[in-house]
Amino acid sequence: MKIKHITCILTYLLAYSISVNAQTVIPIQQNKPVSIRGLSVVNDKIAWVSGTKGTIGITTDGGTNWDWQQIKGFEKSDFRDIEAFSDKEAVIIASGSPAYILKTTDGGAHWDTKFQQADSTYFLDAMDFSDKQHGFVLGDPIDGKFLLLETTNGGETWNPSENPPTALKDEAAFAASGTCLRVNTSITIVTGGSNSRMLVLPIGKQKWTSQNLPLTNGAASRGAFSVAYGNNQTIIVGGNYAKDKLTDSVAYIIPKSKAKFKKELPTVGPAGYQSCVEYINDDVFLSTGTSGTNITIDGGKTWRKIDEVSYNVCRKAKRGNLILLAGDRGKLGIFKF
Repeated sequence: MKIKHITCILTYLLAYSISVNAQTVIPIQQNKPVSIRGLSVVNDKIAWVSGTKGTIGITTDGGTNWDWQQIKGFEKSDFRDIEAFSDKEAVIIASGSPAYILKTTDGGAHWDTKFQQADSTYFLDAMDFSDKQHGFVLGDPIDGKFLLLETTNGGETWNPSENPPTALKDEAAFAASGTCLRVNTSITIVTGGSNSRMLVLPIGKQKWTSQNLPLTNGAASRGAFSVAYGNNQTIIVGGNYAKDKLTDSVAYIIPKSKAKFKKELPTVGPAGYQSCVEYINDDVFLSTGTSGTNITIDGGKTWRKIDEVSYNVCRKAKRGNLILLAGDRGKLGIFKF
């Protein structure tokens, strides 16, 4: 019985080692003079990116080749997030002033302005859709309330939500990867600055719930930056982008069953600040940031650094298995596992 037990343990450890060590990020694009934070992967062939200097990129062959454009009239815009539905249709948001939401239905040949606000208090952080028609854009607080715009017609029109969440003093959301906002059957927002919180509103309901997060907070560069839903848990990552090598309080686990984990902070966390986390499958999550890319295969309890390169965002295909990363200086990568 002892020999059999030891054999089982060794077999598990070998499988774990092979699984972890086989995971890598392969660079596919470098040295383009733009910062990319918007990334939307439609399927195993089609993906879009967006970034500074009014830049948009699209691939239709799984990331091998990219077509780039600078949208005329928006050369100074910083497109912090993008939501794509096909190789023809996509919606982008521009942070800063003026704030814009644009849409294309012809693969980027033409972009139509669907929302514009010159008021400098408007700063758009992130966008997500529950389906092709119903989407939300999150912005920094105005007069004590987070800006929340809603569309029910695929981004053709955008209207302020009648029930935006209340913001605490000096609390804000981070426009770092477009993933401080996630939408499925609920709207989930994670915040930073003076406080790190998770705000949740089931779609169709009126009452927001708030949960304080034990991530580093108390300064403008600190807090929760990204949230991802898994089958068994929700993972939140963040930290301090001004000191991105610090490893304290950069990830948090919210299990569906409180009995599943004894602790909700990881035993071994990501190796530094992370601006984005993405659910892959089973209990596997990928996270990335300027400190590098990390992976967990046990639902967030332990993390392993798999790449040193700085990226801002990682996203998996909505329909398929393609996983891409994007960052500063036009860096793009493919995650293989």
